[in-house]
Amino acid sequence: MALEAATAARLDREGVALLIVDGVSVEYRRGSRTIEAVKDVSLSVAAGEVLGLIGPNGSGKTTLIRAITGGLKPSAGRIELVGEEVNRLPQSERARRVAVVPQNAVLPDAFSALEVVLMGRTPHLRFLQNETSHDVETARRAMEQTTTWDLAVRAMGELSGGERQRVVLARALAQDTPLLLLDEPTAHLDIGHQGATLSLVRRLCATEGKGVLAVVHDLTLAAQYCDRLVLLKEGEVVAEGDCESTLRQDVLERVYGARVSVFAHPETGRPVVAPSPDGA
Repeated sequence: MALEAATAARLDREGVALLIVDGVSVEYRRGSRTIEAVKDVSLSVAAGEVLGLIGPNGSGKTTLIRAITGGLKPSAGRIELVGEEVNRLPQSERARRVAVVPQNAVLPDAFSALEVVLMGRTPHLRFLQNETSHDVETARRAMEQTTTWDLAVRAMGELSGGERQRVVLARALAQDTPLLLLDEPTAHLDIGHQGATLSLVRRLCATEGKGVLAVVHDLTLAAQYCDRLVLLKEGEVVAEGDCESTLRQDVLERVYGARVSVFAHPETGRPVVAPSPDGA
């Protein structure tokens, strides 16, 4: 699925294309079989935009995130990070262009929360260089934004799942990149911190011109906080556009294989998606 002319026009009109995924496919081997996990996917993220990536489990969302960061090499297509093909960039330069909040980050339990957040400054340091006062202040600001500064001296092994997730987000913000990739950023968070986290992401887009690609399983949250949505099924794009046109009842029932109700939020007018009481 090549990039549409309308997409190119939108990027010219609204801002710089921080991410371009053009006709990307990703394959992997399972025994003697070749599995095509992502099939001819195209999308783009402009500066100041939150793009939501949605779809059932196993639809290729995390695989696509790994390809965007250079962790997997596409079998077809191209990926550009801020104007350069990702596979032509050294790892250090990729890390200055894109920060990732993974689903299940592996974190050293003995490290303090502040030490973990300071890891986000590594791409900006020379070999064996210690953090400067600027790096520490950047980490502190990221922790204040994510309401984790009060956890600064706590060991990661002492933190709850939600607290750890917020520290990982702070680490990504401390990395100070134009593009953020968020793979289930609200996992383990209570409803209050879910809203605060996604509101922060939107504010960073508006005030700092960041671009965000966020994998979101909660379709109602995706509708409330994302500018556009891309819906995947079995590695292919089956719908994309604004929240109202993407989160249609007929489309969701076909993709997820379950009965759902879709209605307008009483305050925002954006779609609310709920499973029907009688299930599938």
